[in-house]
Amino acid sequence: FERDSKATVVNKDGLIETVSAGMPRIDYKDNTEGALLLEPSRTNSLPYSANFSTWSATGGASVIGDKLGVGGSNDAFEFFSDGTANTRLYYALSNTGELSFSVFAKKNTLDYIALYGNGGSNPRVWFNLANGTLGNQEGAGTGSIESYGNGWYRCTMNWTSASLVNVRIYNSSENDVFGGTAGSVFMQYAQLETGSYPTSYIPTSGSTATRYADECSQTVPDSVIGQTEGTLFVDADVKGFKNDSTLISVNNGTFSEYIVISGNVAGQINAYIFDNSSQQAGILSPIYSLGKVKCALSYSLNSISFYINGTKIGSDTSATIPTTSILSLGSLSFFTAPLNGKINQSLVYNRALTDQELKRLTQ
Repeated sequence: FERDSKATVVNKDGLIETVSAGMPRIDYKDNTEGALLLEPSRTNSLPYSANFSTWSATGGASVIGDKLGVGGSNDAFEFFSDGTANTRLYYALSNTGELSFSVFAKKNTLDYIALYGNGGSNPRVWFNLANGTLGNQEGAGTGSIESYGNGWYRCTMNWTSASLVNVRIYNSSENDVFGGTAGSVFMQYAQLETGSYPTSYIPTSGSTATRYADECSQTVPDSVIGQTEGTLFVDADVKGFKNDSTLISVNNGTFSEYIVISGNVAGQINAYIFDNSSQQAGILSPIYSLGKVKCALSYSLNSISFYINGTKIGSDTSATIPTTSILSLGSLSFFTAPLNGKINQSLVYNRALTDQELKRLTQ
């Protein structure tokens, strides 16, 4: 396993904790048994992600720190409004491209926050902290909201920016309104990253910070992989797909010889086999929503079969099998095509399972 930076993970107690560089992350969010968290490299562009007292405040806004936060942490902030319209906190930035702006929040006397990207189409999304649902999504902004327990939610807005001036956070008593009611919400851990989906929290304190990609691979004995037949299985929780987002692969450390199950930006999960730099098989799935998925690919000379969630996706009857020696999870090889998600379980068989066995395995 490799990762050339620290990174965060949700521990057994629900706390977001920091893991040292080079150490795998076992994430316990929504999984009492834990799952291996694998993500691409990302940078948090907000220099003060955990200290809202350094953000600019207008419209009667103020903050007080040292409040109880996610998992019982004590570094959250209470964000007050005196009832003035357009109450907000903001931070000046000029990022462009696909952006993901997120913050952890919990209701207090006010039920809503809104995230806003000042510039261009002025994207904005409202979040109902009372019931964990999305409000209005406007100006090309799209939102998501994810529960972290005890009333805390991670609220995220995604959009494509050509002219960002600053990012803003509003509190409110209702949907589609900027402030105007005295009261407060709790907030913690803000993040602005380049990408079409959010990744795990990257702490900053005075400057931007980068979390590097996770790489998990193992050179295994010839009797396990490298032979002329076998089966790959992976049980994963997919958080976001870009082209060639790898779930599991066997390879020889290059792009000439490999077998892979991977996703693409369209939301498909596909199986490919390359031998001597020539594609031998390519089986494309329907579009899947993000979340939990079980995939299995069996392979032998001229006999390929691919299953997802108990359904046969396709087969190929004309394929040679590459020579491989490395098993990789969450990347194709050497940090390429990284996954954004969690690996709950992976299995490698030294024989090609039957279709009946593949169906049972992936149900």
